[in-house]
Amino acid sequence: MGSLDTNPMSFSALPSDKAAFEPLNPEDVRAYLHKAVDFISDYYTNIESMPVLPNVKPGYLQDELSASPPTYSAPFDVTMKELRTSVVPGMTHWASPNFFAFFPSTNSAAAIAGDLIASAMNTVGFTWQASPAATEMEVLALDWLAQLLRLPTTFMNRTSTGRGTGGGVILGTTSEAMLVTLVAARDAALRRSGSVGVSNISRLVVYAADQTHSTFFKACRLAGFDPANIRSIPTGPETNYGLDPAKLLEVMQADANAGLVPTYVCATVGTTSSNAVDPVGAVADVAAMFNAWVHVDAAYAGSACICPEFRHHLDGVERVDSISMSPHKWLLTCLDCTCLYVRDAHRLSDSLETNPEYLKNDATDSGEVTDLKDMQVGVGRRFRGLKLWMVMRTYGTAKLQEHIRSDVAMAKMFEDFVRADERFEVVVPRNFALVCFRIKASGAMTEEDANEANRVLMDNLNKTGKAYLAHTVVGDKFVLRFAVGSSLQEERHIRSAWDLIKKTTSSIMD
Repeated sequence: MGSLDTNPMSFSALPSDKAAFEPLNPEDVRAYLHKAVDFISDYYTNIESMPVLPNVKPGYLQDELSASPPTYSAPFDVTMKELRTSVVPGMTHWASPNFFAFFPSTNSAAAIAGDLIASAMNTVGFTWQASPAATEMEVLALDWLAQLLRLPTTFMNRTSTGRGTGGGVILGTTSEAMLVTLVAARDAALRRSGSVGVSNISRLVVYAADQTHSTFFKACRLAGFDPANIRSIPTGPETNYGLDPAKLLEVMQADANAGLVPTYVCATVGTTSSNAVDPVGAVADVAAMFNAWVHVDAAYAGSACICPEFRHHLDGVERVDSISMSPHKWLLTCLDCTCLYVRDAHRLSDSLETNPEYLKNDATDSGEVTDLKDMQVGVGRRFRGLKLWMVMRTYGTAKLQEHIRSDVAMAKMFEDFVRADERFEVVVPRNFALVCFRIKASGAMTEEDANEANRVLMDNLNKTGKAYLAHTVVGDKFVLRFAVGSSLQEERHIRSAWDLIKKTTSSIMD
């Protein structure tokens, strides 16, 4: 056979093969996956040398690949070649050790293997009966993680005495965790207020600090709360931008006095902007005065709480109604994997349950199982529990704690670099593995000048392709965020990034 023409357009006019179409031919599965695994291994081997941010324009991919779908088949090698030549150059490489933006999106060999196997099995575990092992695995993995976090047994699916009243579910993102708990809290508050249906929904009020992720305010709107009744409570440096319980009490009491119904409070452990930590126990105490639901968003920093030295950030969690954390951020479990725990699973399922005839079965009717479809927005669901279990089973608690501590140590090293350079300031005290820093205003440089200098610094750093940083605004200051945590990061990457920051700063300030 002659050499293979790898121009994809050359296949568009070829007749299809005469053989029967077998999309799951075992030999094709083996061959394609071997090629995919080689691609993945090569990707991680070479990722450090790739520009973190791509230099492409909107619409570039349609220009490089055909704008119309192919009619006829092409060898899988053609698909893989286009992946390498067109798709990879347009990727922002979150797995790069030079990625310091946002929060990390960590991965591991065990998680990739778990996700691959789950995708291959392609189970749709909406009920226990639909895939017993998928539900049982999710329950087991969640309870293992609850133990690592030292959550009260009231949040566990299974306890030493049998099935608990609480439980958990693995969702896609924190947004979903917020949405389903908002719906459960909404329904509970409506019942308390004697509402007929949702007639009193305009009286329900929800609360969060101004540092809370914007997804909270979006979820509130999706859950039907009046935007006028979404309270964003200002924070400041006096609490390191954490929620002040005294301010929360003042606002909630004013609403109650006005005949409104305080319904839901979101506390955050590790805000996206500055890694602020809201005082969980104190917030729960205030909310209890109004019988309001308390949810803890620990999407990023919850992973650190598997280490005893960070667990105090969850003190008081036994008094909240729900807590979510995302192992796909910092616990080496690839996207998507958000673990939601609730103290009373029935409060969630009562609001989200669906029970069509075609899903009725003996296991569900027995009351011995929780159908996970009744703890989420949709019905269909992926086998996410497998990769989480494989990560914990393969690496063990000690290795996972070592991973967290290494990242924190590298962030502290970077913080020390910043503090030792008089041109810079650390804007908020470092929490976990995020450093918020900036060129400080000094001499004739005003705060406005400093803001512009930091904006230019970030843009110039990112244009090099050698590092990627994001920003936030804290107290009217434009601040650079340096988030340590990529699975491939080592001290040398932190040092190289700092050298690049110093060099780039000198180029724009001299």
